[in-house]
Amino acid sequence: MAETRDAPLTEATLKQWPLPELGPDADKEGRGHVLVVAGSVEIPGAALLAATAALRVGELTIAAPERVASGLALAIPEARVIALEETPDGGFDVSGCEALAPIAEGLKALVMGPGMQDESRSVMFVRAMLLMFSGSTVILDALAMSVVREGPFCSNSVVLTPRAGEMAYLSGLPKEVVCEQPLAAAREAAMHWNALVALKGAHTHIAQPDGRAWRFSGGGPGLGTSGSGDTLAGLIGGFAARGLPAMQACAWGVLVHARAGAALARRHGAVGYLARELAGEVPALVHRLDRQTRP
Repeated sequence: MAETRDAPLTEATLKQWPLPELGPDADKEGRGHVLVVAGSVEIPGAALLAATAALRVGELTIAAPERVASGLALAIPEARVIALEETPDGGFDVSGCEALAPIAEGLKALVMGPGMQDESRSVMFVRAMLLMFSGSTVILDALAMSVVREGPFCSNSVVLTPRAGEMAYLSGLPKEVVCEQPLAAAREAAMHWNALVALKGAHTHIAQPDGRAWRFSGGGPGLGTSGSGDTLAGLIGGFAARGLPAMQACAWGVLVHARAGAALARRHGAVGYLARELAGEVPALVHRLDRQTRP
């Protein structure tokens, strides 16, 4: 693989992609609707983190395995929570898609993957969901990304958010190669999978299938904490629900996620804040960035 240049992603970049305006009379539908499909009996917190982040930006529905759905409903009283049937190993059963069919029409964004278990059965579920929600921007994280191992059938409205180890697993490249040539790895994966790829790391590389790419270098070590990626996936989904195209939603999510970490680092130190604290920083950051990106 050969590294080629990418464009820096900064606040100045976002001026080209301002958030769709919410008028003074806008109701909750004006923020757009995001569906977060996540969690398992062993990792229910991943669904909570992704959903909370998405709710800070857009309107929210959660779909979760039936054994954790009631707990999520109590934890996030602002959201509708749909309980789905589980596989014997705690994954999402493909029959659960039927319960989500009524909200497919008009849904702007779908986040799948945080906290999922039972890879083979859940991948069947993800494949069915991609077909059902083909009109939505779809963010795939964690185990849901394994769907690309079956073939490049995604589209420009699908976003994958792997870490280096996950990229190695999905692409078949050695992790060392991914770490040494992250831009090339992200670019080749985006072209092969026909999807947008945000390869997370000390520098996050965002690549499109057409070869265009951006690099964000403003993250800090504190973001390397458990659940941080779940929060990022929820943020990207929230921005897509607000009406931003996939690339722009990804850029906003990556930058806001990092700036939230920086705000916490200033108060608590570079390392040691928790992923659950990131979402609380989002509204003020979005307000500030929104004002800065307006003409």
